[in-house]
Amino acid sequence: MPYSAEIQWLALQGAGKGLFTLSQVRAIAVKLGDKAEPVDFAQYLIDHDVVGDVAALEGVLDEAMRLAVTGAPAQDPFSSVPNPRKQASDPTEAERPPAPARAIASPHTAAPETNAPARATGLPVFPFQRIATLEEEELSVSLRSLLVGCARAGASDLHLSTGARPFIRKNRKFEFLADYVLTAKDALRLNTALLSEGQKKTFHDRKDYDYALAFNNTDRYRVNLMMHKNGAAGAYRMVPDKVRSLDELGFTAHIDTIKKMLSYHNGLILITGPVGSGKTTTLASMVDYLNTTRTDHIITVEDPIEVVQPAKGCNVSQREVGPHTKSFFTALKGALREDPDVIVIGELRDLETIEMAISASETGHLVIGTMHTSDAATTLNRLLDVFPAAQQSQIRASVSESLRGVVCQRLLPSLDEGLTLACEILVSNAAIQNLIREGKTVGLRNTMETGLKDGMCLMDNVVFALHQQRKISAETALANINNRILRAKIS
Repeated sequence: MPYSAEIQWLALQGAGKGLFTLSQVRAIAVKLGDKAEPVDFAQYLIDHDVVGDVAALEGVLDEAMRLAVTGAPAQDPFSSVPNPRKQASDPTEAERPPAPARAIASPHTAAPETNAPARATGLPVFPFQRIATLEEEELSVSLRSLLVGCARAGASDLHLSTGARPFIRKNRKFEFLADYVLTAKDALRLNTALLSEGQKKTFHDRKDYDYALAFNNTDRYRVNLMMHKNGAAGAYRMVPDKVRSLDELGFTAHIDTIKKMLSYHNGLILITGPVGSGKTTTLASMVDYLNTTRTDHIITVEDPIEVVQPAKGCNVSQREVGPHTKSFFTALKGALREDPDVIVIGELRDLETIEMAISASETGHLVIGTMHTSDAATTLNRLLDVFPAAQQSQIRASVSESLRGVVCQRLLPSLDEGLTLACEILVSNAAIQNLIREGKTVGLRNTMETGLKDGMCLMDNVVFALHQQRKISAETALANINNRILRAKIS
């Protein structure tokens, strides 16, 4: 074996984390020869500006040393490198520049699978066909690198499911990582590779499991594991490595309206939309805005914690359902005794949680929560209809007084092959309060249409404007507009 186990692991770990490519490190191996030590490789990478993040490289070096104790990886990443002594004697060959990187490489594989379909540039490579032969540690390292590679490639989700080809979702579209169909054993091993023994037991007992996965401050993922008719499946959501501002998210035209909502020190703000519409990202951006512009105590209740919010102007206490509290309801009940100014609820999903959120918004707290609804009228109906008939009058009166606004959002495919934000905003005013109090939510649409001066907007109008600005296609516009007059204007 020409290169030590430490150097092999260093190459695989660093390439998997995107610090450099295998092509680059193979070219360095030719220059340094087979007598080089791992620190020689690391120093070369730093001296020649291949790696700028020295701390990350040091972490990779430490991990390579630890893994090398168990032996060399299953596949030598330098197997395609000619004999170092012979190669070094040929100055022309030794100085040949490294070949362009094919993709972010995953550990234990130097080339894509021969039966893999045509793949978009930049997607990570993973040895799916060899899952059964990989040791536990190798499988764990490989899965970590796969997740990092998918995030670097711009994916929003990774899916690993029994009976299906592994695929990612990028800009709402599927892209397959390989033609290999995961067996039940493959999917179970792969999806539990990063779990502790306690977590594995919980998953096997419950048959589904949600948890947050963090490799460092930038590589974070929200994971859902489940069992279905064929076997185990896992959905891995990539959490952005930084909190984007409301402007960056696409709220530029509505920024003043949202900032006015966030200026209140009590009341209820709802962020709604279908699954995958960016509610969590918007919620995190709002928390970051409050954290930057206020000096308050913010308590968040999430399941699980996705975006970490370090204290800035505010003290931010983030709690996760499961490890930190029994449920959203118990966390909210406790929060009222913890001197909060702002309470952020990951999801308003049941009667107890909604009732407690409304009560908190009435008692001098700003409460921000999310719901899975498509428009403002549906949101209010869902919020109010969970209560029994005997409480309807009281709850409608409470909501009419405490509601500050509703932001409904969607992510639509744009003409530049990305995504663009469309939103509907309801702002509480005297007319809106009266409709809620009297239970006449059918009149909300007309009131919102005449409430432009208060910052309100309807989804149909916003989508139509995006089409006029040539940001979305006619097909996308027609699929998201219900107004017949607006639909007729789209050619």
